[in-house]
Amino acid sequence: MFNNQDFSLEGAKKLDSKDTLASFRKKFHFPKDKNGNPVLYFCGNSLGLQPKSIRDAVDIELEDWEKLGVDGHFEGRNPWKKYHTLLTEPLARITGSKPIEVVAMNTLTNNLNSALISFYRPSGNRTKIMIEAKAFPSDIYSVKSHLRLNGIDTRDNLIMMEPRQGESILRTEDILDRIEQEGDKLATVLFGGVNYYTGEFFDIPKITQKAHEVGAIAGFDLAHTIGNVPLHLHDWEVDFAVWCSYKYLNAGPGATAGLFVHEKYAYDFDRPRLAGWWGHNAEKRFKMDDEFEPIPGAQGWQNSNPAILPLACLKASLEIFDEIGMEQLRNKSKQLTAYMESLLETLGNEKIEIITPSDPERRGAQLSIRVKYAEKDLYDRICARDIICDWREPDVIRAAPVPLYNSFEDIYLFYHNLREML
Repeated sequence: MFNNQDFSLEGAKKLDSKDTLASFRKKFHFPKDKNGNPVLYFCGNSLGLQPKSIRDAVDIELEDWEKLGVDGHFEGRNPWKKYHTLLTEPLARITGSKPIEVVAMNTLTNNLNSALISFYRPSGNRTKIMIEAKAFPSDIYSVKSHLRLNGIDTRDNLIMMEPRQGESILRTEDILDRIEQEGDKLATVLFGGVNYYTGEFFDIPKITQKAHEVGAIAGFDLAHTIGNVPLHLHDWEVDFAVWCSYKYLNAGPGATAGLFVHEKYAYDFDRPRLAGWWGHNAEKRFKMDDEFEPIPGAQGWQNSNPAILPLACLKASLEIFDEIGMEQLRNKSKQLTAYMESLLETLGNEKIEIITPSDPERRGAQLSIRVKYAEKDLYDRICARDIICDWREPDVIRAAPVPLYNSFEDIYLFYHNLREML
């Protein structure tokens, strides 16, 4: 894909000149170094940069609150009573879902706990939960808590899938074989769409299909997946999914998260759930009766009325995604990540090793770089050069070339600095 001429600053700039999405970089604020110059930012897989349009979106709601007070719920430019519905169509598009299947609400782990109340239903011998061993710790805490809430021993009923000896990533065939092996003992399969640590993009449709073959539920944590790779949750027949919005969706720290529940459960009102008044029939919500009547679909899992200012941030960011489309972003993402990989491979493997899959279909916008001999001072020296990425214990630097705002020149400069330090 790239030749030696590209492996220079001039070559990187030439690649940027051909990038049809390069102008979108100007829509984001970059942190500045002490001289007022933009830093090299490769941490969008942890916190996305701020879209410049967010300030105006939030100001609208602040002004309506100032001028209307409580009447902003009904008379604002974007009435707060139904504000969350403004995000339904954009979320459906970015997740490959039907509008009835998605809702912006709560935070990620709250949504996961709420979903597991409904979709981890142990019965008889079917008690086990499967998760990847390197799942984000919060997910592991959550599934262990649900096992304990049901009086089930975590040691015998939590399957934590690990890579083969000497390997860093999970093989799809190993996941599928283990699901088949557990069979009718397996209640719920929960994987990250893209693993936060390795950057591995799991085969969501195959995992879902195999889980259903043995009668298990298939759920996914899409924190590092949404806004990163194209999704088709409805067609893949995923049972439920949850995500946060502050990484690739760029909606700000602690932004409102999201929930997907497949359409086949839209009218399954007998399924246990944690109920709250914002999930109650919207036409009857303010009649204040005490019989809960769930809204059909994912909105029926809502609890409280949502925070409007974070929703305004998310709305503004999703408008950028709608302007481009996930397919174009994915194409650029593959090019950026392949370029970073090609450059890093020229450094040799004496001190570093890329543990993210080399197959572009099996990774998102992230490369996880293992630092051999766990020399964390390498990461510290990277930071000292005004390059923002992150370190994950015990020995991994994660760098995310985000197609919305990162450039080939950014990647070349990252490589150039790393080469000097090595």
